[in-house]
Amino acid sequence: MFKASCAENIFSQLYSPQVSSFNHGRRECQGKLQLPGPMDKKKGGFTASSFIFVLLALDSMGFVANMVSMVLYFMYVMKFDLARSANTVTNFMGSTFLLSLIGGFISDTYLSRFTTCLIFGAVEILALVLMTIQAYSKHLHPKLSCMSSCVDGGMAFMLYASLCLLALGSGGVRGALPALGADQFNRKEEAKSLATFFNGFMLSSTLGATIGVTAIVYVSTNKAWYWGFFISTIATFVGFAVLAIGKPFYRLQIPGDSPIIRIVQVIVVAIKNRRLPQPGSPQELYEISEKESNYSEEKIAHTDQFRFLDKAAILGKDTKPQQWVVCTVTQVEEVKVLTRMLPILFSTIIMNTCLAQLQTFSVQQGSAMNRHLGSFEVPAPSVPVIPLLFMSILIPIYEFFFVPFARKITNHPAGITQLQRVGVGLVLSVISMAVAGIVEVKRKNQVHKDIKISLFWLSFQYAIFGIADMFTLVGLLEFFYKEAPAGMKSLSTSFTWLSLAFGYFLSSIFVDVINAVTKRIAPSKQGWLHGLDINENNVHLFYWFLAILSCINFANYLYWASWYKYKTDEPASKIQLKPLNQIPLINGDPSTQDSVIKTNE
Repeated sequence: MFKASCAENIFSQLYSPQVSSFNHGRRECQGKLQLPGPMDKKKGGFTASSFIFVLLALDSMGFVANMVSMVLYFMYVMKFDLARSANTVTNFMGSTFLLSLIGGFISDTYLSRFTTCLIFGAVEILALVLMTIQAYSKHLHPKLSCMSSCVDGGMAFMLYASLCLLALGSGGVRGALPALGADQFNRKEEAKSLATFFNGFMLSSTLGATIGVTAIVYVSTNKAWYWGFFISTIATFVGFAVLAIGKPFYRLQIPGDSPIIRIVQVIVVAIKNRRLPQPGSPQELYEISEKESNYSEEKIAHTDQFRFLDKAAILGKDTKPQQWVVCTVTQVEEVKVLTRMLPILFSTIIMNTCLAQLQTFSVQQGSAMNRHLGSFEVPAPSVPVIPLLFMSILIPIYEFFFVPFARKITNHPAGITQLQRVGVGLVLSVISMAVAGIVEVKRKNQVHKDIKISLFWLSFQYAIFGIADMFTLVGLLEFFYKEAPAGMKSLSTSFTWLSLAFGYFLSSIFVDVINAVTKRIAPSKQGWLHGLDINENNVHLFYWFLAILSCINFANYLYWASWYKYKTDEPASKIQLKPLNQIPLINGDPSTQDSVIKTNE
């Protein structure tokens, strides 16, 4: 934001007939907040993003391995019961993705995305060190004779402090890293490369996660838990070291005005101007020129949706254009873009609630199945390697075969639109939950005959959902980045993780509510998901409940996806400055003639 002295200097020049003088005074006050000119073409591209891919792979090794195995760590080491173990994991994951908003906000406002990643990376490494220490020290474990609710005192403080730091560090990195990678590509000139980057982003995470859920999980469950955490710590440290080494190759964006403040300004000014008459034409709304803008390299053309917000861009009678008095059309449209995104965000939450089950109850299912592959016993948390292997094969096929083929038909740089890609993922998530319920019924029927079915029956639900995740996660990341206003790229990209956060939190709520309700109405007076023994539970009914809910949610998504209007790729071409002596007056006030700049629709 401008300092007071700068604002006075700028607005004192606002009515000067020489626009160049206005621009000069504005540039002098911008200082470090002034965004750079055209990106250095010698930097960026896939050379720069390769360092980011290495970090993603190494960080995902530990993150995903801990994500899928931690439910067993809580059960067998920390002596949590079934529901508490599942809820602790889902609450941790939800907090991680929710905290990505902090990383996104900081990297848009105060620090570069590169610096934000390094700072939160240091927090993540510290958390992994603390978890390694606790897993190693027997004094920080509950007694073997303890059955449940044994974690308290310093033991509880160590556990939850390390989890909170891990959530903060991992979340902050995820809030800034996707936008840092996408910044390496010019959206207009490298649209195809941008779509390829997000597919590479997913592939790097998948390859790292594949190693994590096999090698690291095997070490954790068969050797010692502290060895698994230690390997995760080393891999994460090396990943951030590689990210730091790549600094000379990055296109680094300078932070600008606070996106939160800009949003609040529009809402406050629109409320203050609520009694003003709605302009008959968008040309009567306030805008400044491209060169005068201090926060972005692009303008956004006026749209007719949410017209009540347009009142924030009305320059009233006897008023001067200043902050908290009037907003530009671009600033108003930024809020409109974010508002249009919200229904899409909320429509993907249920899918991520389904994802949480594959990392909690499905792992517990696997621990009660026949896990032998010949003489080798497969760790139950390693089952997610099945969808990861599918994705490792399908992502290159999607990028190198499907996208070029679809591009010839649709003329879209990514083959299909981002919202179409998300829709495919939502349909597959419904199928995955239905299949999960069927497999659980078969497993329980065989258990009653003293037969354990093979662990690989779970591969059906994992494989289908893995493909769903490939479509939805990449589609959302690209959607939120491309549609976001220029000064809100990181914050907007964090919406993808926000959907994951809400999904994990909703999973915990569903578990508690369904347990409470079914405990009252079931003849056995036991909830669907009670106790430690999954064979005595009704997990299949919970899966089918999620499948039905996902069907309803998909219908809701179709409505909002068809309602959504994509932001134009070249809004600046629709915005023209008129000569000052040709600008219509607002409310007939000649004093505003030299300060009002219009936008053409």
